Amino acid sequence: MSSDEIGSEEIGKVQAAIDHVLELAAELEVSGTAVVEDEAIARVRAVLHAWVDTVTAVALTPAFGRSTLIHEDGQHSTVQSSVLAFALSTPVGPRKD
Repeated sequence: MSSDEIGSEEIGKVQAAIDHVLELAAELEVSGTAVVEDEAIARVRAVLHAWVDTVTAVALTPAFGRSTLIHEDGQHSTVQSSVLAFALSTPVGPRKD
């Protein structure tokens, strides 16, 4: 989605999120950067798609909001996001015992 396709309310929410992340980094005395330009976002998405394509297994702990991606080289990457963990998980349903 390009910046031309989102409204001012969404732009405000995105900017607030960026500011929050960079403020947290500053508190830890580390630097952070953000990209919002269409070309830069397109590059980031391409890199993420290639990275996700190396996933061979996923371990989910939705209660902790954690998705651990296991890559083909054996390394793992943990994504802390309750939205992602719940989206990837399969509903269990009621117990039958």
